[in-house]
Amino acid sequence: MKFILTTHNVTLTKAIEDHVLVRIDKLEHFDRWAVDARVNLEHDNTKAPERQFKCSIRLGVRGPDLYAEDYDGDLYAAIDKVTSKLSQQLRKRKTRIADRKKHRSRLASEEKKRGYKRR
Repeated sequence: MKFILTTHNVTLTKAIEDHVLVRIDKLEHFDRWAVDARVNLEHDNTKAPERQFKCSIRLGVRGPDLYAEDYDGDLYAAIDKVTSKLSQQLRKRKTRIADRKKHRSRLASEEKKRGYKRR
């Protein structure tokens, strides 16, 4: 997986980078075919203290890319919230695909019982 990390008004430390990498690896558990992850970390002093840090992640997967962003007073908490949102999106997408496959196979078995051929 290609990983791009950009910062704006945030000093990138090894601890922050490791935290982001651990969270992205957990997302890869849901969809191992993820192509790339673009992470953007920002700090804005003009906002309220509980919304100063922003983390946004764009996850490149087959089909439409997934995107999430969140604000928090702590950078690590913002990263955790965003990865939680992306994991929910990945779970929803995976469930939708599995349900679609089940529905198609059920239709095919019913047609087979009736003797119809799908064209």
